[in-house]
Amino acid sequence: MSAELREVARVILLDPADRVLLMHGFEPADPARTWWFTPGGGVEPGETHEEAALREVREETGIDAVDLGPVLWSRVCSFPFDGRRWNQDERYFLGRTTRTATAMDGLTPLEQRSVAGLRWWTSAELSATRETVYPTRLAGLLRTLLDEGPPAAPVVLAPEIV
Repeated sequence: MSAELREVARVILLDPADRVLLMHGFEPADPARTWWFTPGGGVEPGETHEEAALREVREETGIDAVDLGPVLWSRVCSFPFDGRRWNQDERYFLGRTTRTATAMDGLTPLEQRSVAGLRWWTSAELSATRETVYPTRLAGLLRTLLDEGPPAAPVVLAPEIV
């Protein structure tokens, strides 16, 4: 993996019923390859991870009322997407919102070509799905979060190299 890591802020966005909001993505060149993932994206120059997390949620989901909590997890990942390899250092923040209506009006051109929609998932639905979800251990991580609350310090997840 390249030493050049893209700094990324992601959000585990929970509604009042403790459902998590995930985005349904696909490979633009092969729309049959699909997966679910958390809202978030690259930290822009001069921006904090917290600012990036809130901006990305607003752009990707239309939700601008988010109570941003602590960093829950971090991980390094590397994956092929849209004809290139992405190497990322990701931080996952806890976010809570009372708004469940979503809008994808702020998607970038790449996201417009690779995001099919948004869905609120219960912990049980996430545990039962056979669909691909990133990070791959999200169902168990979410269950632990809901049962025990946020960790005292961010948990470092195993690197995920696809």
